[in-house]
Amino acid sequence: MEKLLRDKLEGGKFGKVSPINSRRMRAVKGRGNRTTEVSLRLALTRAGIRGWKVHPRGLIGKPDFFFPATQVAVFVDGCFWHGCAKCGHIPKVNRPYWTAKILRNQQRDTEKARALRRLGIKVVRFWEHDMQGNLSKCVKTIKAAATKR
Repeated sequence: MEKLLRDKLEGGKFGKVSPINSRRMRAVKGRGNRTTEVSLRLALTRAGIRGWKVHPRGLIGKPDFFFPATQVAVFVDGCFWHGCAKCGHIPKVNRPYWTAKILRNQQRDTEKARALRRLGIKVVRFWEHDMQGNLSKCVKTIKAAATKR
């Protein structure tokens, strides 16, 4: 945990977290989430879109998908972890920590997107709720971005 975030916690540790919430947060995976990455991967395959890599090594920001031939990076941001204005929320327990954590995630997203654009890489971002609400629209957006270049 970053020192900046540890300073936001009382005594530098999580407190007042129920065992149920603790177990729920431990179960969250950073990669291979079925509601986002896996469903998009299947949709891209079904649409016949090829030439992408999943979590390519050595690329700034660790995009979820990358199209090397057209230099397009695709990110799927979780509504909670990246602070979606539509459906994200800040937990009541340890609120200062979570506020700082989500804000830092948003800042990092902006920094990494800028760095990729400076390298000539087009950045495409979707929210988790976009994937759940209209996956076909997301696939069309990716197809347009990955074939225009």
